[in-house]
Amino acid sequence: MNRIDRLFGILILLQSKKYTTTERIAEQYGISIRTVYRDIKALSEQGIPLSFEPNKGYFIVHGYFLPPVSFNSDEANALLLMERFLEGFADKSILTHYTTALNKVKNVLRSAQREKLETLNEHIKLQLPGRLKNDYEYLSLIQNAISAQCIIEINYKNNKAETSKREVEPIGLVFYAFHWHLIAWCHLRNEYRDFKLNNIINVNCTDIPFRKMEHMPISDYMKLLPVNF
Repeated sequence: MNRIDRLFGILILLQSKKYTTTERIAEQYGISIRTVYRDIKALSEQGIPLSFEPNKGYFIVHGYFLPPVSFNSDEANALLLMERFLEGFADKSILTHYTTALNKVKNVLRSAQREKLETLNEHIKLQLPGRLKNDYEYLSLIQNAISAQCIIEINYKNNKAETSKREVEPIGLVFYAFHWHLIAWCHLRNEYRDFKLNNIINVNCTDIPFRKMEHMPISDYMKLLPVNF
C-alpha cells in the first residue's frame, strides 16, 4: 500500500471511531509507531482537524466530514462476496440492510466497474446446509437494543417446546454451533441466559434503559459456552 492510500485509510479509521490509539493504527497498517506520528502530522498539515486525548487516542474534531467515499474494483468485489456469506450467517433484516448498502456502493462505481461487478455476481454461488437458513428477521433490532442498552421483550420457545415471555437486557450476540445466540440478563430467571435466535418467536424493543447497573463483558461469557466453535 502506498502512502497516499494509507493516509486515506487512516483518515477513514479515525472517522469510524470516537478514539483511535497509535498502536491500533500501527497494527492496522503494519507500520511503526514513528511512522504513525509522521502520518498523523501529514494529515494535520493537510488541514484535517485532529486532536489527541491521553489514554484514549486520536480523534477528529467534531464537525469535520470526509468527502464522498469511492471504491476500487477489489473493494467492491470483496463487498459482493460478503453478501453471499450473509445469506447463510445473518437473518433477513441484516441481509436487507446490507443489500441496500451494497446498492449505494454500486451507485458510486464507474459504469465499467458496475458491469464487471454484475458479471461476477452471476458467477459466485454459496451452497449452504439447511441448518444455516435463518428465517427470522430481528437481528438488526437486537443489535440496536445492545448498542442503546435498552430492555427487550421476547417470546421464547425452549427445547421442550415450552413458551415463555421474557424481559431481558441484551449484552451481546454470539455465533456458535452454527446458530446465532442472544446473551442477555433475564429478569425472569435473574441471571444471564443464552437464547438461541431460531427459538425466539418475536422481539419487542421497549426503549426502557437497562435496570442492572453493570454487566459482564461478552468475551467473559464466551468462556462459559459449552462448545468452542
